[in-house]
Order: sequence, then structure tokens, then C-alpha cells
Amino acid sequence: MRWVLYPIAALFALAILGAATLAAVSLYAWPNLPSLETLTDYRPRIPLRVYTSDGHLLGEFGEERRDVVRIADVPPVLKQAILAAEDERFYEHPGIDIFGIARAALANLSTGGRGQGASTITMQVARNFFLSREKTFNRKLYEILLALKIERSLSKDQILELYINQIYLGQRAYGFSVAARTYFGKPLEEITLPEAAMLAGLPKAPSAFNPVVNPARAAVRQQYVLRRMKEAGFIDAAALEDALAAPPVGREGAARTAAASVEERADNAYRPTVHGDYVAEMARQIAVEQFGEQAYELGIRIVTTITRKDQEAAYAALREGVTDYDRRHGYRGPEAFATLPEGAVSDEQLDEALGESHDYDDLLVAVVTEASTKEVKVYRRGEHIRIAGSGLRFAAPMLAAKAPQSRRIRRGAIVRIRDLGDKGWEITQLPQVQSALLSLDPNTGAVLALVGGFDFARSKFNHVTQAQRQPGSSFKPFIYSAALEREFWPGSILDDAPLYFPPGTTGSQAWEPKNYDGRFTGPITMRDALVRSKNMVSIRLLQAITPGYAQDYIGRFGFDSAKHPPYLTMALGAGTVTPWEMATGYAVFANGGYRIEPYIVKEIHDAEGRVLARTDPPVAGESAPRVIDERNAWLMDSMMRDVMSRGTGTRARTLKRSDIAGKTGTTNDYVDAWFAGYNPDVVAVSWMGFSQPRNMGRGETGGAAALPIWIDYMRAALESSPQRERPLPQGLSSSRASGRTDYYYAENPLPVAPTPEVPDWLREMFASDSQPVQEAPQEAIPPVAPAQQVQVPRMQMPAPVEERTPVIIRR
Repeated sequence: MRWVLYPIAALFALAILGAATLAAVSLYAWPNLPSLETLTDYRPRIPLRVYTSDGHLLGEFGEERRDVVRIADVPPVLKQAILAAEDERFYEHPGIDIFGIARAALANLSTGGRGQGASTITMQVARNFFLSREKTFNRKLYEILLALKIERSLSKDQILELYINQIYLGQRAYGFSVAARTYFGKPLEEITLPEAAMLAGLPKAPSAFNPVVNPARAAVRQQYVLRRMKEAGFIDAAALEDALAAPPVGREGAARTAAASVEERADNAYRPTVHGDYVAEMARQIAVEQFGEQAYELGIRIVTTITRKDQEAAYAALREGVTDYDRRHGYRGPEAFATLPEGAVSDEQLDEALGESHDYDDLLVAVVTEASTKEVKVYRRGEHIRIAGSGLRFAAPMLAAKAPQSRRIRRGAIVRIRDLGDKGWEITQLPQVQSALLSLDPNTGAVLALVGGFDFARSKFNHVTQAQRQPGSSFKPFIYSAALEREFWPGSILDDAPLYFPPGTTGSQAWEPKNYDGRFTGPITMRDALVRSKNMVSIRLLQAITPGYAQDYIGRFGFDSAKHPPYLTMALGAGTVTPWEMATGYAVFANGGYRIEPYIVKEIHDAEGRVLARTDPPVAGESAPRVIDERNAWLMDSMMRDVMSRGTGTRARTLKRSDIAGKTGTTNDYVDAWFAGYNPDVVAVSWMGFSQPRNMGRGETGGAAALPIWIDYMRAALESSPQRERPLPQGLSSSRASGRTDYYYAENPLPVAPTPEVPDWLREMFASDSQPVQEAPQEAIPPVAPAQQVQVPRMQMPAPVEERTPVIIRR
């Protein structure tokens, strides 16, 4: 028997020697273990998020999508699923599970592989926070020692909370809270048993088992977790049977899940519901400017002044206005052509033909598989669609046999389609023209809505803040306002007669400005000249008050005087402005004469919800400076209301409001179309043009292209706002010298001579039933490219990020 005892003794000695060696190594390694401060003071990388003022997500920025959730808020069904899948004895072992190690070893010996591991949740926390994933003896030893150290420092619930928030679960989702939104589109507290089981199955192989990348493997893993939950006693047989019989879980239907690209589905899973990309980008720039690259990790929450209702109304109005313009100018043809093999074509080949083409909101990309004048068949993302009847009307010219081959819709053509609901599908196209819309509260400067272009994904250039464009006649009210300060009044009669400036006067080429129709009215009141947008009168007004005075005066409204040279062309809007500046200027008329500063960030919060910064804007009538006389603002408002009732803005009569005022603007060769208008509660400015300035087409004036956008937005913005009339301020006297009752500064002498006598035909123009007037573009004003960057007013931030007391920011 002695020969039997020798091997046993040898093995025992080796075991003692191994244990001693392990103990020695552990004693040496223990002092070198890293500090647990990272765990005890847990600060995960939480992305920067931007919200509307009423709590809707506008944008998210950061490599890691993460929402930190407290263990008390984690649904019990998810805790049970995690324990069943990863560490059933978590609440019983000291950080390492001897029984689990033995069970895994036996299972692996019996299968001859390494199918089961023995890492506890605590060991996974140690690995995720401190170690790499390399499979070496040293790493495993440190993992075990760290697990023991963690268990000595933290409670079980604290460890599980760290695990639930830190673990990577695929599709840029870190933590189970974000994973629930990513895969199922719902908050963590609403997940079901099958969904909890699927989430709990992800840590083993998040890139392989997630339902976006591989729904089949995800389902297999889900079923395994459900069975483990039954074995662990967390659920009974009936619950298991119901969960296994439930339909496949996932954010989207099975067909779409199989068809859509991984990137598209991942992006859609956590995409904001409000179309506020330009706003979110402005807020992101402010955050990075103040916090650097850490802004993407600190969990900063920026609350903007935007409201969801206004932003969605602005987005819809702009898209509709641009689409209407685009349809007026006809179908240009397919975007591109793909070469398709003869005969039958597989969906995979068609997907390849679509290549890197992207959808832009409701303008979806598709490839044509069959085309005739009666019917077009297209394919997109696993779906074959038939388009006929009215859905072909817009594109019909490019279906005809006589259409140029390079623009004809034929097999292999890449086109845009749009779902019209009950009306079916239609062929459409991506507009080339751009547009912008900005609205704000004229009393505080708070921006209510901002859309910087047709589609942010297509062009990130923000036309609201960056596009320096000529304002055309929409700039005339500022010249008229200056004239009121030089003893003019709405009843002043000026001469709408031809003007000619020879080269000796201009210093270059001769300039002979014209009115739109080439005709001249003769004597006309200042009020009616603005209503009818008379160029000659604007020039004569500027001559009278001098360009130098006007250049200095417009600075009161926030304009950069250097961008408006003191020449007579300033009267026709030959300088350059942005919609941001125009809204600032028109707010002065809307609020009775006060200069406000537009701002877009209301508050900035840290990850714990503490207010780091808050904007305290100057308020009209309180802290904002008065920049023009109240009487001036009232008179300008009165004249611009007439623009809406009987002038170039008469389309807005569909709003059926008497408290709206504004002015159209169109530049030379129909390059820029503007409408700037307001009521006492909302100022809105709309603009349309090409990013690289060029002719938009005859007739595309401010009243035709920009005003409809403004009307559609204001219809929604003022829906629940009662009409407000502005009371007559003190210091105005009335007169009928112009043929109607009008007002002037009481201290000014009423100009009678040498004003021409008012003819009868001029009085008739004041009749309320006079015909609407269509504004024309200006003449001989060269367009200006939007190459200059505009500095948007920024918030001043407190220096220490950790500041706990809200900082009031005065502008």
C-alpha cells in the first residue's frame, strides 16, 4: 500500500506548496491593489444632454450612452434575471464563489471545453473598473483579490448598483437603463419578464447576443436566462411558459428589425423626438466652450428656452414652405443611377445599389426596379413599393419618353419617395434651396424656436446665426424709424419719382434704382410708401436724414453698423444681416422700444441636478435699456400693421388677427426672400435662399417664399394667445393733413409746406378695400455670400463646476 500513499503525499505536499505560494503572492499583491475611490466615489461617463424648456430631449452627445439608476429603482424582475444569468449566489458569497468555481470546472471537464466561467458579479465589477480582459493567471489573481477588497468596502446592493450602471450592453449602451431604451424604447421600470431576461443575457457577449445585431442568438440566450430563473426559484413554471410563448421582443417589428441597418436602428433607438438639431448643436458648443471635452462625460444637462410646441411648428412650417417652393420649380430627375444586372435582382443587390444613400426625415431613398408612365416600382430596406396615379404627378415629366436620358426615371434610378398615408406613396426630391426660421419672446429674448436649415443631417450650417445675407426691403422699417426722429411722420408726403445717380456721384458706375413694375406713383405718404414698399421714397428718406445718421441709428437695434456702409443703397437693404440680428431688431418694435438680447440656454445642471448656471435676461420695461422712443415704436407698429392688412403682407390676413405687424424683403435677382414680423408676444423671422447665393426664380419674393412659412408657424404659435392692442402713448398729436387721421410727435411742427397737395387718387389708396400689393426685388444690389461667422451671444459661466449655489447670469 506504500506505493499508493506516496503519490497522495506528493499531491498533498504540492497542494500545501501551491497554497503557500498563492498566499505569499497574495500578501505581496494585496498592498499593490488600486484604491477603490473610483467605486466609492462613482462618477460614470454620462453624456451631455440638451432639453427643451418643457423637458423633451433635443440632443445627446458622448461616446457612452448612460443613465445612472439607483438600486432601489431597479425592477425586481431585472435583478432576478441578472442574478440567475450571472451570479445566483451573489448575496451569499464573499466576492468569489467556490461552489460556482467547482461547478464550472466540472462542467468544463465533462464537455472538454471552457463553456462556463466562474466570475461573480463582484469580480466583473473589479474587471470592468480596474483590469483588462486578457486571460492570464496574474489578471485572474488580481481580479479575485480586488473582488475580496470590494466586498470589504461596499455593500452587496452598492456592488450590484455599480454593475447595473457600468456594464456595456452593446449599441453604445452602458448600463441597463439605457439598454432598455435602446432595445425596447421604454424606461427601465416598464420592462417585462421576457425583456428583462433578454437584457440580462447581454453581458456575456453584448456584441453577439443583442437583438439588433442578431435577434436569433439573442432569443436563444433569453430562453437560457428564463430557464435559469426558474431553476433559481425566481419564477414558476407558468411564468416561464408564458415568457417563452411571448412574441419576440424588440424595439421594432421583426420585418423592420431584419431589414434596417444596424446603425440606423441604433440611432433611432435613442433619438430625440423633437426636431431641434440646430438648437442642440448650439447648446453643445456652449457646453464645450465652458467645460472642454469633459462636457461629454460629466452628465451635464442643458435646459434651453425652446418649447416643443413652437419648435415642432417651426420645423413643420419650414419643411412645408421649402417643399412648396421646390415643387413650384419642377422635378429635376433622379439623384443618381445604379447599374443593376439583367433579369431578377435580389434584395441584397438592391441594398448594395442604394449604397451610402441616407434618408432625410420623411424623404426616403429608394431604387427604381421598374418604370413606365403609368407605374413605378421601387425598393428600399427590404420593402418593394408600387407608385401610381397622383403619386407620379410631380415626377411625370421625367417619365415621358422625350425626357433626357440623364434625367429620366428608369431602372436603377435612385429617387426620393414619401409616404402620404391613405393617399399612398409619391415620388419627390431633396430640395436644393435652404431656409431658416427663428422666433423669440420680444420681452425677454428667450428663443422659442430655431430651425437653421432644411435638414441638419444634410447641412450643419446654421443659417439663423451664420448666414450673412442682404435683408432687402425688410430693412426699411429701421430707416423709417430713423426718419421719425428727424421730424418725419407717417403722413409726410414724399415723391415717388425716378432717381438717377451718375458715375461722378457714385464713384463707379451709374445707378438708376427702380420700383418693381418700373412705374412711379408721384406724391405718396410715408405710411403708404412703406405699405407698398416704394424704393424711391426709401432712398429719398435716407437722403433727407443722411446715411451717416442712419448708420449710427441702426446700432440701437443691435446691428453691426460696419456691415451697413453709409450709402444710399442702405435704404434698400444692401447691407448684411442674419435672421438672429433681424429678430433682435424687430423685437424693439414689438416690445415698445427696448433692446433685448436673444438667448437660447435657460439653465445648466450637473449630473445630480444642481443648477450650475442660470440666465437672467434684461426684460423689456424693467431692466432692458430703452433704445427708441415709445412713440416711435407705436408709429412703426401702426405702419407695419398696415403692411399686413393692405400691403405686401396681405397673405397673413388668413390668420385673422389685427395685432400682427411685419415687413417683406426681397433682394436683387430674387436671391434672398425674407419676412420679419411679430405680435406683442412673439417675434418671428423667416428667410429663404440658396446657401451659395443665386436666383431663386422670378416671382420668388418675400411675400411668396418666406411669408407662407411665417404664417404657418405663427398660426400654431399664437393659437391660444388672445389678441393684444397697443395703447396710444402720450406725446402724440393727430392730424388729417395727409387725407386720413395719423399721428406725429407733439413737440414737432406739423409739416405742411412745401409738401405737395394731396390729390384725390392718393386718398383712395387709404381705403380698406384697396388691392394687395406684391413686393418686388431691389435693383442693382450685388448679392453677398454667407461666408462670415456670426458670434452668437453666450452665457457667462461660473468658474468652478462643483459650485452648488445657482449662479445668476445677468446680460
